[in-house]
Amino acid sequence: MFLFKQPQNLAIDLGNNNTLIGDQSSLLFSQPSCLVINEDNNKVEAVGDKAYDMLEKVHHQLKSIKPLKGGVISDGESAKRMLKELVLKVNKPQLFNSSFNYLVSGVPYDTTSVEKRALRDALDQFKSRKTFLMNEPLAAALGMGLNIREAEGKLLIDIGGGITEVVVISLSGVVCFQSTKTAGDQLDENIRDYFRKEFNMAIGLKTAELLKIKLGCVFAPFANPNEKLNVLGKDLVEGIPMKREITERELCHVLNKSIENIEECIQLTLEKCPPELAADIYQKGIYVTGGTALLKGMKERLTQAFKLPVTIAPDALLSVGKGISQVLVAPEKYKPILF
Repeated sequence: MFLFKQPQNLAIDLGNNNTLIGDQSSLLFSQPSCLVINEDNNKVEAVGDKAYDMLEKVHHQLKSIKPLKGGVISDGESAKRMLKELVLKVNKPQLFNSSFNYLVSGVPYDTTSVEKRALRDALDQFKSRKTFLMNEPLAAALGMGLNIREAEGKLLIDIGGGITEVVVISLSGVVCFQSTKTAGDQLDENIRDYFRKEFNMAIGLKTAELLKIKLGCVFAPFANPNEKLNVLGKDLVEGIPMKREITERELCHVLNKSIENIEECIQLTLEKCPPELAADIYQKGIYVTGGTALLKGMKERLTQAFKLPVTIAPDALLSVGKGISQVLVAPEKYKPILF
């Protein structure tokens, strides 16, 4: 939780799993992109951390919703209500009708006009003098402290919850890119599938995510067979609670196929990259951000695969939000990348 203050400008990073809200000087707020609705009266019962705690544990009158899938809005009305409740947490309710000066939100580069429209509809509920979208890879690059305006190629990989985007940036634009739905959520599903097939055991999404965070390793030489966790779930044959143990090395094998898909995405981007920009990338290397970038061994695996220097963002979860906040400091300067 961050220190709250009344923002005049608003930066929004509406992520698959977490939503970050900030202003031109700092990030004010970060909580899960989740809400719980009472289906009897259609009232929002919980949002953010409280809603995430209730995820997969609600009774028939309550409905848990994650309004984003694959990095974009999949449930427009729920996303609108969730965003309103989250903004209310940083903007005093009695001042909710007051206008913001600038409102800027990130959006994945590989989105359709319909998906952009869904985000704009969610943002239009707030009064602002000017509302803009900007591509998340460019925001992430700014958040990592990169100069995107210069004529120098930069290869950035943003591995989020719902989507992985690989882009080559030069002169404030994207020269070439690839994207894949293989990202953090897919790794969670890989873990759930493994338990279902190997042990006839069902585990929840939250349990799978916790395993990924605590034991997730993507580079086999770094996987420690002595690091292990007991996992609680349900026996699919007998329907009773059960417990199984899993090691870091075992989990590394489970995640391997998805990481190979991300590596293939990077390779395709490099193949499309113009020679002059490829020369820049050879010197500067690869920049990686997004929550999944923090998995153990990510830097070493990519270094081995592509024989290039790899830089992992120190605040990988916050890069996009920090980049949007930076844009709010001087919106006119960054006007070419706002739309």
